[in-house]
Amino acid sequence: MPRSGIVEGFHFCEKEVMHMLQFRFSLPALTLGLMAVGLTAPAFAETLKKPALDQLAAAWQGGKTASSFNAFLAQAEKANPELKPAVAAYRKKAPLAGDDLVNIARLLGLYNRLHNQKAVIASLGAMVALPTARNVQIPPHENPTIIDFGKLVQKMARDFGLEYRNVDNRIFEVSLKGRGSEEFGILTHSDVVPAVLSEWVLDDGTRLDPFTMVRVGDRLYGRGTIDDKGSIAAVLYAMKTVKESGLPIQRTMRLMIETTEETGGDAMEYYRGKVPLPAYNIVLDSGYPAVVAEKGAGSLSVFFPAEKTDGSVIAITDMGAAAAVNAISQTATATLKGGDLAAAFAKLEAAKPAFLQKYEPQGGKFAIAVTRGTDGIDIKVTGTSAHGSEPQNGVNPLPRLGLFLLESGVTLADNQFLKAVKYVDTLYGTGYLGEKIGLGYKDDFMGPLTFSPNLIRTGADGRLVVAVNTRMPRGRTPEELKAQVTAKINEWAAANKATVEIKYDQGNWMARDPSGQWLTTLLNIYGDTTGLEAKPVSAAGATTAKQMPNAISFGPGMPGKKYTGHNAKEYKEVPDLDADLQMFTEMLVRIGNLKQMQ
Repeated sequence: MPRSGIVEGFHFCEKEVMHMLQFRFSLPALTLGLMAVGLTAPAFAETLKKPALDQLAAAWQGGKTASSFNAFLAQAEKANPELKPAVAAYRKKAPLAGDDLVNIARLLGLYNRLHNQKAVIASLGAMVALPTARNVQIPPHENPTIIDFGKLVQKMARDFGLEYRNVDNRIFEVSLKGRGSEEFGILTHSDVVPAVLSEWVLDDGTRLDPFTMVRVGDRLYGRGTIDDKGSIAAVLYAMKTVKESGLPIQRTMRLMIETTEETGGDAMEYYRGKVPLPAYNIVLDSGYPAVVAEKGAGSLSVFFPAEKTDGSVIAITDMGAAAAVNAISQTATATLKGGDLAAAFAKLEAAKPAFLQKYEPQGGKFAIAVTRGTDGIDIKVTGTSAHGSEPQNGVNPLPRLGLFLLESGVTLADNQFLKAVKYVDTLYGTGYLGEKIGLGYKDDFMGPLTFSPNLIRTGADGRLVVAVNTRMPRGRTPEELKAQVTAKINEWAAANKATVEIKYDQGNWMARDPSGQWLTTLLNIYGDTTGLEAKPVSAAGATTAKQMPNAISFGPGMPGKKYTGHNAKEYKEVPDLDADLQMFTEMLVRIGNLKQMQ
């Protein structure tokens, strides 16, 4: 999200905040800081952990299914007699605390995962079927598809016994009411990035519809399955399960479903002006274990006016790549017309093998297809799609297409397309760390500044636009980076006699205070559920956490796995959806009953 600054919610004076930020979150320093506030110490010694949870899950899946949570508890205490006091207390509706509360919450999460998995997947399929990408012809809050998504959530909420509120089709709220006056916020979003239909083809040739969820093995393919509709379905069923269990919670859990996160977050800005926000929040739109720092997202667009050519020389007449600036597309295309097409086709075909051999070691494998038509030549470069914040996980076809055109030996007319190709190659190339533009830097905790030239297309006004996704870590301000980048582009334009218009929106980085009982609790849930290391991390992705007080991200991306949001063939893995179901349920109970958050 292109938002600036650190929002309200820190419990420090300005001097203390700057001191916290200046120590740069280096991993050793961060670990020592967390030890100082007790985050690395095991808070619960006699609680169920992954091995015991796996045994219970195996028993369930082996045919010993339980028809209710009470029946499931009977299985659990039989398998682990040490659970009997906690189970007895729950059945008597006695107040639960300490290890008893943790164990019952954890068992409830496991029960939800096992009992409701099929229903959650079905609900996710219904959500994916609503193509909630932004329509430039109509405001999102008037978009029938967005409105229908709200109606779907409303029906689920009412069926689950939860409270629902529609805030002017900007935010859809679902609340699990607590006994006290405090609220805890959970933020997700229902909107998705557009999908390029031609890119949704599996390796075996199977064509997918991005808005019809399909399960292949353990993968649920569909636009929004991981970003963010899987989180919405999982947390709604977590709220349902807690409600049905009768477990009391002291804090109301308020789920807020945003409708414009992918395109600026104006719905959240509207909501902030009308509704008081919870003092503490999590965002289910990034990664585990807990994201306490984010880079600032930016969109850098350079516009080239149309230029006519006389047709005597081969000219690039069209180019296309990506449906959104924050997505690295799988393919990039160009069309050539005019001049001696036969000679141009021969040169392009001849240049392919050496070009692939030269550049595949510099970032990964890609393919080039050159097709001769009746009046032109079509060129398609196929790379690997990725989220715009993670260019290291993709092979960007756009700069490779431009470089191929420049190195093919074909003489091209000097029009807006050729200028754009030269601009991309000169200032960005096939790298993404600012090597060619000369502005690269990195932060020890947040990682490097990245530039990813993702989108090229001709607009309705006839101008060609090239859009670059930027991700800025701590070390510069948005104003500094904008001034430096703008100067570099203007210098290039002057040297190449190019007329350009620059539009650059750069959001700021965010860092949160890595302390508090609520963060300790989230890390404990993640570590005990997965058996993996649980410590705060940073993320390149930018979320609406920046717009919320005391907000960090908790899932859904799993460490060590490629995040497929914004990708062609986006998918959510079923085991990861299971983990979300389990952890979100436990989170509602435990965060809902914390005596204090800090």
